[in-house]
Amino acid sequence: MTRLVLVLCVCFSCLSVAAQAQSGRDLVWVQIEARPTYDAALARVERYAATLPDVAGFSLAGGWYAVVLGPYTPEDAEQVLTRYRQQGLIPNDSYVALSSSYAQQYWPAGVDVLGLGAIGSLSERITPQIVPPVLAGEQTAQLDNVDGPVDTETPAQARRSESQLTAEQRRELQTALQWAGIYNAAIDGAFGRGTRNAMATWQRNNGLEATGVLTTQQRARLIAAYTAILDGLDMRMVRDAEAGISIQLPTAVMRFTRYEAPFAEYESTGDFKARAFLISQRGDRDALAGLYDILQTLTIVPLEGPRSLSRNSFQIVGRGAGFVSETDVRLIGDEIKGFTLIWPVDDEARRGRVLQEMRASFQSTPGVLDPSAGVPASQQLDLFAGIDVRKPTISRSGFYVDAAGSVVTTAAAVESCARITLDDQFEATLTGVDLNRGIALLTPNQSLAPPVFAQFSAQPPRLQSDIAVAGYSFEGQLSAPSLTFGKLSGMKGLSGETDLGRLSVQALPGDAGGPVLDSSGSVLGMLLPKEEGGRQLPEDVRFALTGQAIGSVMTQAGLTLRKGAQTAGMDPEDITDLGVGMTVLVSCWE
Repeated sequence: MTRLVLVLCVCFSCLSVAAQAQSGRDLVWVQIEARPTYDAALARVERYAATLPDVAGFSLAGGWYAVVLGPYTPEDAEQVLTRYRQQGLIPNDSYVALSSSYAQQYWPAGVDVLGLGAIGSLSERITPQIVPPVLAGEQTAQLDNVDGPVDTETPAQARRSESQLTAEQRRELQTALQWAGIYNAAIDGAFGRGTRNAMATWQRNNGLEATGVLTTQQRARLIAAYTAILDGLDMRMVRDAEAGISIQLPTAVMRFTRYEAPFAEYESTGDFKARAFLISQRGDRDALAGLYDILQTLTIVPLEGPRSLSRNSFQIVGRGAGFVSETDVRLIGDEIKGFTLIWPVDDEARRGRVLQEMRASFQSTPGVLDPSAGVPASQQLDLFAGIDVRKPTISRSGFYVDAAGSVVTTAAAVESCARITLDDQFEATLTGVDLNRGIALLTPNQSLAPPVFAQFSAQPPRLQSDIAVAGYSFEGQLSAPSLTFGKLSGMKGLSGETDLGRLSVQALPGDAGGPVLDSSGSVLGMLLPKEEGGRQLPEDVRFALTGQAIGSVMTQAGLTLRKGAQTAGMDPEDITDLGVGMTVLVSCWE
C-alpha cells in the first residue's frame, strides 16, 4: 500500500506540471522508476545510465528513491517520454514530474543536477523580441555573417529562437555536436543535460561563454563547420530504379558505370580514387550470410578491419594499401540491399561524413537488380565477374591430427603468410615449424570439431603395400579433396634418411601436406612437396615424412600423436571416407 499511495500522490502532483512550468518556476523531469531502498535504486539508475543520457536519482517522501531523466523543458520532456516509450527504453508508466517532487539527490555523485538552471531553466526573463531560427535551407546563406557582426543575442533571446527550431533542425544540431566529438548520446531532438553539456563544451572550445544554449549565430557556425567538409563533393540523392535504392552519393568524384549483379557500380571520375557499389539482390538469411562470406573474397574488401554478421544485416570495414572499404548491407523482406564505399586513406574526416550522409539517406524501394540472378545460399563467384576476386598466394593440403582441429601441413605452404586459412573459412595460426623436415603445425583461431582426425599406424609399414594420398590436388578448384592410390616402394630417402618413406604415386603439387594412409586407414605420414631443381626423378616418385617424425614435432608443440588399433584391411570406399574427412585445404594469403 505504501507504494500505491506514493504513486497516486506523485501523479496527482503531475496535474499542475504544465501550469507551474509555464509560469517559469520549475523544470520538469521524466520519472521512470521508484524503488523502496537506496541499493535497489542505485543499481537501477546505473543500469539506465549505461544506455540513456540525462539520468539522475533523487529521494522521495516516504523513504523511496526515484530514477529520473532530465531536467527538460515541458516540450522536451514530452518528446523524451513519447520517443523512449515507443522504443521500449523506459516503462510505459513513466510520467512527467516537477523538481519540487524530489528531495536529496543521490546520483550522479558529485554533480549538482538541480543546479543546472542554465541548461533547462525557464526562469529567465523572456523579452517579446523574436529571433528567427536557422532553417536548414538558410544555413549556407547565413555563413557570410557568421564571423562578421558581433553576436549580441542574449541567453533569453537564444532560448526563444531555439524554441522555434523544428525537430529535424534540433536533431541536426545534435548530429553536428556528435560529429565534433563532444556528444555521444541519442539523436532525438530533445535537448536534455547531455545535449546542453555538449553545447557548453562547444562554446568553451570556441572561446565563448559556456551557457549551454547556442545563439542563432553559434548554431550557424556549428552547422557551417559540419557541412563545409563536404564542399566540392556535390553530395546528391541518386535514385537507382534498377537497384531499388535511393542514396546520397558524392557525384563530383564518382559516376555510374555499369550493372554487374548484384552490384550497381559507381567508379572514380578523376585522380581522387573513390568508388561506390550499390548492392541489390533477392534472398533470405542464408543468402545474406553467403554474400557476407563472398564479399570478403573480393579485392575491394581488405582483410584487415572489424566486421559483424547478424540475422538481418552485416557490416564490414576493410583497411588496405591506400584505401578503406566500408560495407553496410541489410535484409529487407526478401530483398538484400546495401552499399560499399571505397575511399582513399588519410581522408578520414570526409570519409566519415560521406558515410554518415549515405547511411542517413539510404532508402530501399521495391525491386532488385536482375531478379533472375537472385542468389540463394549457393552463391557463385562468377556473379562478381567485373571485380577482382582475392586469391591465396599458394594452397596446399593438410590434415587434422586431434579433436581440437590442430593441423599438420607442409612448411612450404605457410612461409611468409600474412594470413592462413583452413578450407577458406577458418583463420589459423602457425604454432610450430621444422624447416629441415618440411613440416608445420597450425592451430585454428576458433574451436573446430573435425569429422575425422588422423590415427597413426602402430605397426611398421610393409614394402610394396598399398597406400593412398588424400589431398586437394587442384589447390581448391574442386570443393572436396580426392584420393590417389599407389605403393610404398621404399623405407628410406635417397640419401638414407630414416624419417622418410618413398612412394610410387602420381600426386600433384596441391596434394603436398596431405595424409598418406595404409590399407587399414591408419596414417603412415605426410606427403612432401616435390623437390624443385636438383636431380630429376620419375614422375611417380614422391616422398613422405614418417609418422614417427611427425610425432616428434607434435610433442615439441605440446600435442599428442594418436595411434590407431586398426590393422585389418578396409575397402577403398571406406579409406576414401577417412581421407576426405581428415584432409583440409590450407591457404596462404599475402
